Amino acid sequence: MLRFLPFLFVVLSVRGPSAQPAATYTHPIPFAPRQYVCQRAADPIRVDGKLDEDSWQQAAWTADFTDIEGPLRPAPAYRTRAKMLWDSAFFYFAAELLEPHLWATLTERDAVMYQNDDFEIFIDPDGDGQYYYEFEMNAHNAIWDLFLIRPYRVADGLPKYLNNWDMKGIRTAVQLRGTLNDPSDRDTSWIVEVALPWSALAEMAPEARMPEPGEQWRVNFSRVDWHFEVRDGQYHKKTDPETGEVVRWPEENWVWSPSGRVDMHQVETWGYVQFSGQTAGTAAEAFRQKPEEAVKWALWQLYHQQQAFREANGYYAGETKKLSLPAVELPGYEPQLQVWASPETFPLRLPAPGGGGHWNIDHSGRLWASSH
Repeated sequence: MLRFLPFLFVVLSVRGPSAQPAATYTHPIPFAPRQYVCQRAADPIRVDGKLDEDSWQQAAWTADFTDIEGPLRPAPAYRTRAKMLWDSAFFYFAAELLEPHLWATLTERDAVMYQNDDFEIFIDPDGDGQYYYEFEMNAHNAIWDLFLIRPYRVADGLPKYLNNWDMKGIRTAVQLRGTLNDPSDRDTSWIVEVALPWSALAEMAPEARMPEPGEQWRVNFSRVDWHFEVRDGQYHKKTDPETGEVVRWPEENWVWSPSGRVDMHQVETWGYVQFSGQTAGTAAEAFRQKPEEAVKWALWQLYHQQQAFREANGYYAGETKKLSLPAVELPGYEPQLQVWASPETFPLRLPAPGGGGHWNIDHSGRLWASSH
């Protein structure tokens, strides 16, 4: 019955003493999501994998992809980088994946594409950590598009995505610089080009619309690269010679914005894409740091503290003294943590920077703003 009682919040000042050791959380790598300013396409984009339009030529590349665990793992063996553009109809993506061995086996739509070498796009339009899009494709230009309805981090046994959901109006293309599935030669790379329509992406966007200049969405990219061996003139996933099974760590995971652990669904570490009203090739627009993102990251750290506390004790902490308030480096900001908990759920809240409400997070990792 406790879960149906009104939320009772208690307050912890940043200067308040703690009567007992409190839970702590340290992320595996420094929190530094990648940033990208996405300019508008100045000319019509033909999705053919060639990237020969002037807008693509002018668009900036992202930073090179790193291992999903960042500096905890070796740098990727092959370079991967991406570009983005937008116009009134589509959100455009292009990527260059250096690869000396082009191979792919899956050809059906909605096959589990990461069972091949693949390229993946993740988009959370409102950054709430809940409903978001996942798109994957391989060198055959076979695609898998998913709509995530529940976070993977919630271990409740319920379905996490809609596999029979198709993004209508999507356009994709692949250009191979080499020969597919031929181990006898050495290839160079593959280029992917994708156009995702706002008519589909707006479904989970703020106010159910395409972005306006200056808005920021959470986005990330992933590349899966399998270790292989050649048998009978064909590529195969590398296996253990004694058991014949695929080796324990059979694939590499290279990403734009690293998470610090092998988890692409850690939305809080995805990159920020800022939509610019300027066309590609014009003066560069600076990325604008939003103060509320520092507050959100503090809430994410508290979220992980709560999960660790529950794992150790069987229930969530309902007293602020059992949690450690992370530092929020904002001028004049005085964080006061409010928490309520039952054995199965919790909300946490911190004041919004500048006053006028709060930012909140719950046991599922849902982030939201409230006016009170």
